[in-house]
Parts: sequence; C-alpha cells; structure tokens
Amino acid sequence: MKKAIQLIFAVSILMFSVSCDNKSGKSPDHNGAEQTDAHQHETPANKQTDEHEGDEVLQLNNGNLWEANLETTEGINKMKLLIESFSDRDNMEAYTDLKQNLEKEFGTILMKCTMTGEAHNQLHKYLVPMKDLFEGMGAPDLNSRKESLDKINVHLGAYTKYFE
Repeated sequence: MKKAIQLIFAVSILMFSVSCDNKSGKSPDHNGAEQTDAHQHETPANKQTDEHEGDEVLQLNNGNLWEANLETTEGINKMKLLIESFSDRDNMEAYTDLKQNLEKEFGTILMKCTMTGEAHNQLHKYLVPMKDLFEGMGAPDLNSRKESLDKINVHLGAYTKYFE
C-alpha cells in the first residue's frame, strides 16, 4: 500500500512537471491582457522575494499576490486542516497515516491545477519543496517526524503570503 501511494505521488509530481512545459505560454494578467513567455520569464528588480529553495525563488506578482485556482486553495486548506486536527503527535504510526493523507491532497492539487503562465510557475516553486518535507515525516525517529510536521505547517502558512 505504501509503495502504491509513493508511486501515485511520484507520477503526480511528474505530471505536474510535464504540464509546466505543455501550457500555452500565455496567461491573463490582472488587467485581462495576455502575457507571453518572454515577458513571464523576466525578473524585475521590484519583485519581492522571501522563499528560497535551491535556485528557485518564490516571488510576488510585482508586490501583489498571485491568483490561484480554487482547487489549489481548497487543497492547501484541506492540508492545513489535516495538520490542525492531528492530535496524536507522540505516535510514530499516526505520522505515517497523516503523511499519506497529506500526499493524497497534494496529488489532488497537482491533478486539478488549471493555472498557467507565471502564476503557475510560482505555484510550482511553492509546491515542489513539499516533497522533501513529506519525506521527513517517514523518518526513523519521532523528533524528526515532529520537526517535519512543523515545517510543513509553516510552509502551508506561507501560501497566503503569495497566493489568493
């Protein structure tokens, strides 16, 4: 069962990554005009950055939040709720179940993503680091699992700093 969930998770990540390359390359900006890929890949100096993951820097939309699709926001909120309702912090096996439920919601977010353009790219930068955070919830010791859960919780809290 665990291998099946890991396989589904891996396939979801792959599908999400591939979908990044298959988008039309155009997306509406807040004024309804379309932006081309060349414009989307510019990195203006006035973009605010806070979240770093390797070379991937999560940025605001010229100081504004990115518009996310409803399914993504609902998925993030469901993940937050799973963590808020998690009360068995001293049970190693409970973390395994929570991890599976979080990965399931994460997979749903990836599968239902309809975002395009730079908003989609920024969402990708936000979501990809979560894979490593999920892995930590399978650590061999309870303290590492607790730390990973806390990091996931903080990461989920950062969603509203970048997306609406």
